[in-house]
Amino acid sequence: MELVVPSLAYAAAFARFYADFAQHDAENAEYYRPGIMDFPAYVQQLNDEALGINLPAGYVPCSHFWLRDTEQSLIGAIRVRHHIDNPFLAREAGHIGYDIAPAWRRLGYGTVMLRLVLPLAAELGIARALLVADEDNVASRRVIEANGGEFESIVIGQVYPNPLARYWIDCRP
Repeated sequence: MELVVPSLAYAAAFARFYADFAQHDAENAEYYRPGIMDFPAYVQQLNDEALGINLPAGYVPCSHFWLRDTEQSLIGAIRVRHHIDNPFLAREAGHIGYDIAPAWRRLGYGTVMLRLVLPLAAELGIARALLVADEDNVASRRVIEANGGEFESIVIGQVYPNPLARYWIDCRP
C-alpha cells in the first residue's frame, strides 16, 4: 500500500475506481465524474490545487493522494487542505477528507490511508488536523479514532445541515 500523487499513469485504475463508485455509491461518484469526462484535465486540476493554482472562489490549496495497492488498483482517495481559513472548512469539512471505493470498504484501508497521510500533512505545516464525519458515519469515525483522533464536539452543519462529529488528530509523530 502506498499513497501516490494523481498521475496520467493511473488512468485505467481510476476508471475502475470510478466504476465502483458509479455502481455502488452514485452520490459520491459525482465527485469523481470529472475524472471520467477528461482524465488529463482532472489530473492537472488536482495537481494545480496542491500548488494553489487556478483555485475556484472559496477553495484553499489542497493536496490529493490516491491509495494504491501492489496490483495498481486505486482503493481510496484522500485530500489534505493546507489550511482551513474559511468558515465552511473550519466548521464542516476540516483539513482532511477521504473516500474508500465501495468494493474496498470495511477492510481497514481507510485506517491505513489516514495513517499514511498524516506525516504528509505535517510536512505541509499542519501540526493538528481537523477531521469531520457525519455523526452517524460509524465507519469513518472509527477510522479517525484508530488514528488517534480526539473527539471535540457535534455541530450542525450550515452547508450540510446534519449533525457532524469533529475530531482533532496530531500529525507529527
